[in-house]
Parts: sequence; C-alpha cells; structure tokens
Amino acid sequence: MYDLAIIGGGPAGYTAAEQASLNGLKTILFEKEQLGGTCLNVGCIPTKTLLYSAKQYHNALNARKYGVEAQAVSFDYQKMQQRKQKVVRKLVAGIKQRLKNDNMTMVSGRAVVVSHDEKTIVIECGGEKYEAQRLLIATGSNNFVPPIPGINGNADVWSSTEALSATELPASIVIVGGGVIGMEFATLYHELGVKVTVVEAMPSVLPQLDPECVSLLLDKYKKSGIDILTSTKVLAIDGKKVICEPQGGERLTIETDKILISVGRRANLDGLDNLKVDMERGAIVVNDMMQTSCKNIFAAGDVTGKIMLAHVASRQAEVAVGYMLKLIPLQRIAYNAIPSVVYTNPEIASVGLQERDLKGENCVLPIEYEVKSLPMTFSGRFVAENEGETGLCKMVVDKKNKTILGVHMIGNPCSEFVAAASFAVRMGYTVAEFRQVVFPHPTVSEILKETANIE
Repeated sequence: MYDLAIIGGGPAGYTAAEQASLNGLKTILFEKEQLGGTCLNVGCIPTKTLLYSAKQYHNALNARKYGVEAQAVSFDYQKMQQRKQKVVRKLVAGIKQRLKNDNMTMVSGRAVVVSHDEKTIVIECGGEKYEAQRLLIATGSNNFVPPIPGINGNADVWSSTEALSATELPASIVIVGGGVIGMEFATLYHELGVKVTVVEAMPSVLPQLDPECVSLLLDKYKKSGIDILTSTKVLAIDGKKVICEPQGGERLTIETDKILISVGRRANLDGLDNLKVDMERGAIVVNDMMQTSCKNIFAAGDVTGKIMLAHVASRQAEVAVGYMLKLIPLQRIAYNAIPSVVYTNPEIASVGLQERDLKGENCVLPIEYEVKSLPMTFSGRFVAENEGETGLCKMVVDKKNKTILGVHMIGNPCSEFVAAASFAVRMGYTVAEFRQVVFPHPTVSEILKETANIE
C-alpha cells in the first residue's frame, strides 16, 4: 500500500512526487510516455529551444544595426532539431535523478483507475495492480482537434507535436489559431524564412492579453510579412488548401505546404473512466487545496482546466502535497498573480488585471483605476540592446488605495523580470511601496520602477 499514487509525470506530477517522497510519503508515479510531460517533451522547452535558435539567426541577419557585419549567414534546421533533442534529454535525465530516493517508485505505462473509496484507490498498469491511500491526478491535457472537414488523415496537417518533430521546414504554412502556441510558431517559422499565414476566428490574436501590447506586436509582424487574418473562420481543409470565410467578407482559399492546427488544449482524462469525482466543462473540479469531491483524491495541472501553464501546475502540486502533509501555514494559490509570457519577438509578459477587467460588460472588479504607461525606451539598457524597438510597460493601479493590480509589457526581455511585477501584485504593493524597491542599473527591469514613478 502506497501513501500516494500519482498519475502523470509532467510538472505537476514530478513536483508532487519529489515533495511527497522527500517528506516521507511512500510514493508511486505512473507515466505512460516520458517524464516531464507535454511541457518538457513536446511543448514549452522544445519550442523555446527552437525559438532561441531562430532568434540567433534573426539577430545575425540584423547584426548591422549594432555595427557588426555577418557574411553568408545560414542555418541548419536539422542541427537545430538535434540540439532541441539534446536539451530535452538532459532535462528529462535531471528529473529522473531528482526522483531517485528510497520512498519513490516510478512505473512506465498507461495507468487506469480501477476503483476507489475513501480509504483505498486501486490502479492498474501493465497488468499489475497497485493500491494507495491517496491519489493525485496530473494527466495534463491534449491538443484539441476542431471538427473541420479535411483534418483527419491529412498528412499535411500538423499538431504542435508533429511540427516540433519535423526535420525539414515547409516553404509556407497556415497556422489555424492565433493563441499563444500559434503566435510562437508563427515567430519561429517567420524568422527562419517560412511564409506564414495566421487564421484566427476571434477579432484579435492573443485575445486574452492586453490589447495595446498585442496591437504593437501585430503592427511589427504585419510589416515584416506575416499575414494575419482575424475574424476569419476555417470552413474546410482540402489537401494543401485552407478554405476560409472572413466575417462579412467573401470566401477565400489559401494554398500552402503545411497546416498547423493550434486552437487550444483539453483536459486529458485517459484512464479515468472509473473516477467518480465532480467534473465541469470536461475538467476535474478541485477546491483551494486541489482536493476533488473525493477527499483522498486530488488533481493538479491542466486536468483541472484552470490556467494551463506549467508553473501553475507545479504550484498546484505543491499546495496539494502541502495539504496532505499538513504543512503550516497552508498557502492558497493567488491566481490573480500568475505571470504569463508569450515568447514572440518581442516578448509579451503579463500579470494581474487588465483595463477591460475593470470596466464594461466583462468587468470582474468594478472600481476606479488609473493606468501608468511608458515606452520601454525609458530604460537605458533597453535602448542599448533593442535597436529600432519601442516596447511598452503598463501598470494598472487602484485609483483609491494605489495598489498595483496588473502589469503588462511588450519588449525583450520582459519575460525575465515579470516575476517582480507578479510579486508586487501578489503582495498587494502600493505604488509608493514599489517605488522603494531598488532595481540594478542598467537593466531593462528598471522600466517597472520608472512606470511606477509616473504621477
């Protein structure tokens, strides 16, 4: 009998396994593919590795802006892919090493919940049955395949997983879906010389982000040659042809080499048919401690359908195991202070509330607010390292008590210091308190303090 069984070895699963086993819980972890889950193997890490290679090539092509002459610049996509695989292997090996201890057992294979009650959960994997007192479900999510005629069985249609494993670049690609994944792939392919068209059904790409930041990105991308069609529905795919219909416009057909479907993800419930817990919108319902409607069954990560980000999954796992271990004090997750990043070029980083959250029909907090806003060029380091770029830093502030409610930025490398803004939102800093924080000079992060200093 194990103290804790975990199904899924992604960021939620391996974080929970490490914390539980090192704190004395006899733990078993089931993973049917590779440790690290989607993020490490076919998501965050391989995407960012390829994006960094593309950025290096892009920077070499544009080195003249910085007084550097680079002759006959070229790239080898197969070598980029080989390096990506090396990075993934290294990080997977690192996770395996972290999980090697006396209280930890790892089993490879598809795990199925056979039965459960308030005392025992029975799991089957590889023909063997295992029993545990508690269960943490960390099965993650899968790519959502929309019901568009012509997708199934079409070798020219890729998911993000297939796109990441391809060893050759297409001459052109249509990306269906202008969310985070779609726009990051648009960046990758465009910077490597692929003709890119993005088709998005919503009125804007990246619809969950600050509209002003997104507008700055779109202006740059459209000028650089990326075709972005918004308010456009994909009706069908016929071989290499994508048949679209813009809202209020005439139907059009786009011919392309490859088609990437990137319209979001759905909770992965594979092996959980016998699980009797509350569900909502195809995801497992949990309370603040990540506990399901069954008190000895917990869930963390994408399968909860909350915020599908790896760092959220890890934090949810910490909270779940902390509750099991009765660690004091128990800290609930501050979902209002979760930072998010889109690794386009330039990057967009965001945390907290936006202006639209405080006004209009979708208002979540009806209060008076003010916006402090500055171009990134108010940072000397940004000017030195981002020739020809402007960027933006916006701070949304409660007008009455001056607390920082949200920060939204576009400009490299805002991903590296958005955590400082997240800390301010999480701790309820006022603008006056944030002004007392000393930022190193010269760094781009100083833009946060410069923005806070606006009267």
